Amino acid sequence: MQLHSVNPSIKALAVIILIFCISFSYDPVTPFLLWLLILAVTFLFGEIELKRWLLFFLPFFILAFGYISTIAVFSHPPAEIETINLFKIGPITITDYGLSTGLALGLRVLCFTSLSLLFIMTTNPIHFILSLVQQCKMPPKLAYGILAGYRFFLLLHDELKIIRRAHHIRGVNRMEGLHGKLASKTKLIIPLLASAIRKAERTAIAMESKGFTGSRNRTYFHKFSVSVKDWVFLSVMVSLFFASLFISIWGIGYKLGE
Repeated sequence: MQLHSVNPSIKALAVIILIFCISFSYDPVTPFLLWLLILAVTFLFGEIELKRWLLFFLPFFILAFGYISTIAVFSHPPAEIETINLFKIGPITITDYGLSTGLALGLRVLCFTSLSLLFIMTTNPIHFILSLVQQCKMPPKLAYGILAGYRFFLLLHDELKIIRRAHHIRGVNRMEGLHGKLASKTKLIIPLLASAIRKAERTAIAMESKGFTGSRNRTYFHKFSVSVKDWVFLSVMVSLFFASLFISIWGIGYKLGE
């Protein structure tokens, strides 16, 4: 089973459920085990390029490491909890409570990031919107508005490159100083707005000529359905959390709320 073939709505539901479940896990073992399992699912069934995945994952890994180190150093455990000093140098003292809390939060960030990348890198945005319309009953007007905005964003990015090259040829961007650079940036706004208005008008005319009224009673070129394979994927993903929780509590001895 490849992740690209899973219904996008079911895939999003699985990610939301896992994020909700891991948000209530306060020990470091459960998110760590779940993170390893998510990585296994991602690279075994996702057909994702490792370099591209690492490019998006690295900033969040640095953020998670910052959480872990900051909380481990500056955490203040409650008075009724007995702590063990693991490391001490000058005024800096790292206790088992601070390290455990920091790891729990940092590994939770890694789980959130890995789940998000799993969904983003294995899901076509257009298919996701169409699946929301067909399976989740999203209003077609809202869905197609989002699709049009998504397409406009890509088109305007290309339009911006064309305008910059035209300005460069005509010497518009050769002004020096801060004032010149700001003036050259502001000169991009009007052409972009004019281009966006023209594209919006053409899109509206095209949709009207195709008979788009926003009604749900319409046919679809791409039809999506929920199959047994999708429910199996949802069940497996949710069971990963409970398997990690089971190992954490009964296998290693962490208690809920620690």
